[in-house]
Amino acid sequence: MRSIRFDTGASALLAVTLGLAMAGPAQAADKVVFLTSWYAQAEHGGFYQAKATGLYEKAGLDVEIRMGGPQVNGLQLLLAGEADAIMGYDIQVLQAVEKGLPVVTVAASFQYDLQGMMTHDDVTSLAGIKDRAILVSSAGMTAWWPWLKKKYALSDAQVRAYTFNLQPFFADKNVVQQAYPSSEPFQAQEKGVPVNFHLFAKDGYPPYGTTIVTTRKLAEGKPEAMRRFVAASMEGWKSYMENPAPANVLIKAANPKMSDGQIAFGITRLKALKVLGGEENVPIGTMTEARWKASYDYLVEAGLLKASTDWKRAFSLDFMPVLSAKAE
Repeated sequence: MRSIRFDTGASALLAVTLGLAMAGPAQAADKVVFLTSWYAQAEHGGFYQAKATGLYEKAGLDVEIRMGGPQVNGLQLLLAGEADAIMGYDIQVLQAVEKGLPVVTVAASFQYDLQGMMTHDDVTSLAGIKDRAILVSSAGMTAWWPWLKKKYALSDAQVRAYTFNLQPFFADKNVVQQAYPSSEPFQAQEKGVPVNFHLFAKDGYPPYGTTIVTTRKLAEGKPEAMRRFVAASMEGWKSYMENPAPANVLIKAANPKMSDGQIAFGITRLKALKVLGGEENVPIGTMTEARWKASYDYLVEAGLLKASTDWKRAFSLDFMPVLSAKAE
């Protein structure tokens, strides 16, 4: 097995170098460390599936998947050379590019960012939260809240701090809160509280979800190797939606708190939301310049990004796999 990291100097960033060709029988596999954004869960299933079913191995890669968490700064670890690629999100990368950081998004697992709002079942659309108290995290205030506030003429006076404790929501039907489709709604189901989940992307929130982010050094220096990693990962997503059992074994091993019930709930929600192919059922991994421009425009308008930012450096369309079968 050969390492894919190399040193570019004491004060330089560490980056990945993968082999250009598929590893043959006599070749050692390229070692890749991929850092996720949170604890292992269904939303990460495609990567675990590619590992469990040998898709990475067939691509000449030895991939180690490491979990993120609340105290893990993935971008920082990527730039420090502790990870070769990370699970990122568009706003983070655009703001990193604004600061001159050499990172780039090479694929999007999901056509939609998974952020949304959980409401009690009497609220049937986001338009119905205008007179409700809204629980928003500190991170949400500088990500999606400006978009939601403008879209539905909301007020900062409605905002209450979300501390990832659902009791305020359960106790008051006038409260709505930020949520991910398989997390907070699952907890509500377990409590017997009927809720609705409203995905922001369905109302026009532009960022992609569960992206693959790497350094410019790797993307520009070893493009064929990165294509192998992206292609195997996207094949993993297609496989996971067809038969998730292999990945689920690894998910539960990495995160013993993850139950079969929550994983199944998550997969059901991902399928229902059509996150892999979107409403147009595009090939898995697809990104477009227009969508990135929409995210840039939103951030600039919201005062979260300088207009002078070279937004096209936040992504590359050169690594998207051509899958013969689309997401179902």
